[in-house]
Order: sequence, then structure tokens, then C-alpha cells
Amino acid sequence: MSAGAAPPPVTARRVREMPMGAAPVDFAGLIAEGEPVVIRGLAAHWPLVASGRQGPQAAVDYLLPFYQGRPAAGYTAAPEHGGRYGYDDSLTRLNFAAEKVRLDDYLHRILGELDQPDAPSRYVGSTDLELYFPGLAAENPLPGADFPRMLRSIWIGNRTVAAAHHDMAHNIACVTAGTRRFTLFPPEQVANLYPGPLEPTPGGQVISLVDFRSPDLDRFPGFADAVREAQVAELEPGDAVIYPALWWHHVEALSAFNMMVNVWWNPAPAFMDIPMNTLLHGMLSLRDRPAAEKAAWRALFDYYVFGRADRPVAHLPEAAQGALATLDEQSARRLRAKILQGINR
Repeated sequence: MSAGAAPPPVTARRVREMPMGAAPVDFAGLIAEGEPVVIRGLAAHWPLVASGRQGPQAAVDYLLPFYQGRPAAGYTAAPEHGGRYGYDDSLTRLNFAAEKVRLDDYLHRILGELDQPDAPSRYVGSTDLELYFPGLAAENPLPGADFPRMLRSIWIGNRTVAAAHHDMAHNIACVTAGTRRFTLFPPEQVANLYPGPLEPTPGGQVISLVDFRSPDLDRFPGFADAVREAQVAELEPGDAVIYPALWWHHVEALSAFNMMVNVWWNPAPAFMDIPMNTLLHGMLSLRDRPAAEKAAWRALFDYYVFGRADRPVAHLPEAAQGALATLDEQSARRLRAKILQGINR
């Protein structure tokens, strides 16, 4: 495949689109529907988008006056990887290098290589706007996106591929320069996406081992089933896709220069633990037990965790509910101490 050729999408099925209205978008309501949605022109009013439409140099010229010089992570992959960030053949090491860089220097490095067919792949990933570009978010607001513990971050690079992965937060992904393609899968397709090792990972989350450009169905036969559930969104500057936490997403930056701003949030209270910790503890305590015993524990988890929260306490007086009651900061602290005591036996 030539450096300028965009690979075809794995499916013709498109993410649902809705028009951009005059009122602020009800992002929480869209997330509650449980499906991704595209809003064309959601960020069209941003000066960052206007600069991105003018070209790479204009986009960087607009962005850099907000930069205060704080070093950030820059990622570089050799040309033979075709921009796909993942593993080497051993699956024990990553196929790219990470370094601390000044963003102004790194972005000019990207600009200087735009017309070079054998240039390496480079990107700056998930860089906090408030820390690295203070004032940028205020000048590029998103009405309706005002959530507790919200994170706004920016991604900048050339032709890159973020292999399919999931995040623990809901996401509003706004393209500000170039064209991006999102291929999205519901959470239950995890087995058909063949996740790689838990560590190392390119960005903290496990990624699919399937190369979407040339899927090996002999090695990954279930991917054909995943494709039947896939949805694709192709976004131009100003467009956005909104999708719930834990949806798998494969993201291709299809232009020579690309920028995207993410708004991430999760309404869970700060005192709640990270669910991945529970998964790891489940591997430690449950995974290798006999099948019948695991089935019994599944029933208990359905009752206490995945079912209605009011059911286990419906027959108990309030004074006897203990950890079964709705958690607050104080009761979460007590429960965490009890768990740590059990782990550190």
C-alpha cells in the first residue's frame, strides 16, 4: 500500500448520524442510548478547526502560542510498520519508541517530513490541554460538555493507526485537522477482536492483534463475526463521534497531518475503584477454579454486582446493610481497607 492510499473500511455499515442543532447537545443522553453517534459540524465553530482546514502549517501556527514548553511524550514508529502502533513479532515488546520532547520541536519535525514518502510515523497522543496548552480549551468551547473530572486532550501526528482498544471513559472525539476513520465494536465483541497481552500496552489498554488492513482469518477467524457488528465513522474537520465507555475503537488517521481533541468523562464518583483492578483480582481469585465453582460465583456476582443494586438490601434493615448499601466516600474507604487486608494476608 502506498503512503498516500487509504485502506478500505472493514464494513460498509455506518455509525448513526444526527444533525447539529441550535441547542447544546445532551451528551449524557446520547451515551445512555448505548450506541455511537456522529454529529457533523459539532466543533465547526472552533478556531482550531478553522486553522486545521487551512492546512498543517496553519494548524500548528494556531496551536503553538498556547504551548508553555512543558516536555511531553512523542511516539515514533519505523516506516515499515505503516503507522500501526502495536507489538513486535514476539508480542513482548512494542514496535515503536517513546521519548520526552518539546512539542514545538516535535511538531516542526512532523511538518518537515510531510512530503517524504518513507518518513517514520510520528504522533503526540492524549496530551492534556490544560497542562500543555492552557487557554486552548476556553477558546474552543464545546457547549453541553461540562462534566465532573472531565479530561480534554489532543492527538497530533501524521498517518497513524491506533489498533482497536477500549477506554474506561465515555468519549467525544472531535477531528480538528485531517480525516479520521473510527471503526467501532460493542464490548461483547472482545473475544472476536483477539486482545493482546495485558502488558506491555501501547497506551495503557489492551489492543487487538488483528491488522485491519489485512486480517489473517486463519489465525483470527472470529474477526469475521466482529466485522458483522462493526460500525464505521469517517470524520472531517469539525465532525465528532460520541461513544460509550468500553466500546472498542480502531482509529486511523488518513491524512498526511491530523489533529483530534478528545473529551473524556465518566460519571462514577471519584471514590469508586477502577474496574480493571477488579478484573485482575478476579483472575487471581476465580479464573483457575473448577468450572462448577466459577458458575456458582457467577450467580453471586450477578446478585451482588451486576443485578439491581436494591435487590440484596430489600429485605435488610438499614442498620444491617453495611457494604451492601449505596456507597459513599466513607463506606468506600472502609470497604477498600477490608479488601486490602484480605489481599495482604
